[in-house]
Amino acid sequence: MAEVTVLVAVYNAAAFLPRCLDSLTGQSMSDIQIVCIDDASTDGSLQVLSDYARRDSRIEVVRLAENGGQAHARNVGLRQAHGRYVCMVDADDWLSADALEQLCAAFGAETDCVLFDVVKVYPDGREEPYPMPDFATLTGQEAFRLSLTWQIHGLYGVRLAIHQQYPYDETCRAYSDDNTTRLHYLASRRVSRCPGRYYYRQHAASVTHAATVRRFDYLRANESMRRQMVEQNVEPTLIDLYENHRWLNLVDVCMFYHVHGRRLPAADRRYGLSLLHHTWATIDRRALRKETTAKFGYRPCSTWALFRLQEWFYFTLRGLFLKNK
Repeated sequence: MAEVTVLVAVYNAAAFLPRCLDSLTGQSMSDIQIVCIDDASTDGSLQVLSDYARRDSRIEVVRLAENGGQAHARNVGLRQAHGRYVCMVDADDWLSADALEQLCAAFGAETDCVLFDVVKVYPDGREEPYPMPDFATLTGQEAFRLSLTWQIHGLYGVRLAIHQQYPYDETCRAYSDDNTTRLHYLASRRVSRCPGRYYYRQHAASVTHAATVRRFDYLRANESMRRQMVEQNVEPTLIDLYENHRWLNLVDVCMFYHVHGRRLPAADRRYGLSLLHHTWATIDRRALRKETTAKFGYRPCSTWALFRLQEWFYFTLRGLFLKNK
């Protein structure tokens, strides 16, 4: 058994892989397993992975015949994991030389998750630390609450048993990996942090910010998270808290529809609108707090038609205000 397994899902990342893999093979601790899953890349990624695997026996390469997305690729790799702890590193990111040693050192008797010290790296080379509250350790529920608004990030190591119990959520191509992070926090007795650095490359146009139909998948991922919380008998107050989070996300995606809807194909608009309606209808209004719904634009309304009208007025007026500001 290795001390830690690193999962690296790879899709057309040949230009970035050497820096990522060099940072893993150059770690200050040697007892590691590196599982790289090539998600049917069409560039030279597989060749890069194969070259590195020939030089370092700790690297295991899995080749997928069809592209299934990051969550699926990581789950394939998770089935091969045999480290005491598991973490993931995106193929375009990298770690400081002592990151895994620092990670493992931070696991105590009751610590089940350990967060890296994340540094965001921008295209111009600028580096910026990910801002987090000052803490040494949190309960799992405290970490879950902070993760709802990403006051703490989702780049961490977790005990293998917890990760196997809660593999990556494959509901959507994007967004649903947030669910996995939050379930890991909820399942943890303690969540700690370490000074090992994770360098997180910031791209100018990421999937999560692109004006495509995939933006609506955020609502599907949210619903999947709520369903899993109910299935796991999570404390009702936390489920109610998550319903408030879902409501805020619903309004946010309504804004996306208002701003970008006309640029989408008709079928995508229909899909997005039906998902907005479904989300509005399935959120438990009894759980919504006054501070969540008090402001115009955030009120539930008695019918879907009234809610849509409210959103149209709210985002139209908001757009005019910002334009004239």
